[in-house]
Amino acid sequence: MRKIVAGLYITLDGVVESPEKWHFPYYDADMARSVETLMGRCDAMLLGRRTYEEFAAHWPHQDPADPLAALMNERTKYVVSATLTDPAWQNTTAVTLQELAALREGPGGDLGISGSPTLVASLLREGLLDELHLLVHPLVGGTGKRLFEHGDHIPLKLTASQTFATGVLDLTYERA
Repeated sequence: MRKIVAGLYITLDGVVESPEKWHFPYYDADMARSVETLMGRCDAMLLGRRTYEEFAAHWPHQDPADPLAALMNERTKYVVSATLTDPAWQNTTAVTLQELAALREGPGGDLGISGSPTLVASLLREGLLDELHLLVHPLVGGTGKRLFEHGDHIPLKLTASQTFATGVLDLTYERA
C-alpha cells in the first residue's frame, strides 16, 4: 500500500493561501532539505484542480535544465478533480476520490501533495491522508484561506518535529 503524504507551508494562525507572498524570508537550507526529502520519497504527485492549473501554467515553460522544473514536468502527476477530465500537462492523469483510494492501495512509492490545501483538508476528512507535514512559519497571516475551515475534528499524532534557525517548525503528523 502506498502512503499519501502532504507538505504545506502554513502560518501560526493556519493561513495556507499564497505562501509565495510570505514564506521566502524563512526559506533556508534546512527548509530546502526538508522539502527535498519529502519530495524524494514520492514517485508521483497529487494535485487539486486549482493547484494543477497554477503549476501547469508555470512549470512547462521553465528551463528544462533547471532540476526542479525537470522534476515537476517529468514526474507522474494525478489531479484529484470531479471537473477536470483531460489535463494537458505531460504525465498527468485526472482521478476522482474513489480512483485515488484504489491508487493508494496499489503498488508503488508514496503519493505526495505540495500545496493543494483544499485537497489536503478533504483527504484528512475522508481518512485518506497518511502523513501531514506542516512547515509552520513564525508569523500571523491574518487573512487568507486556512487549512481547517470547516470546523473539522480530526485527531492527529505528532510523529516528528524540528525547529529551523529561522523559527520555522517542521512538524509531521499521522492520524491518531
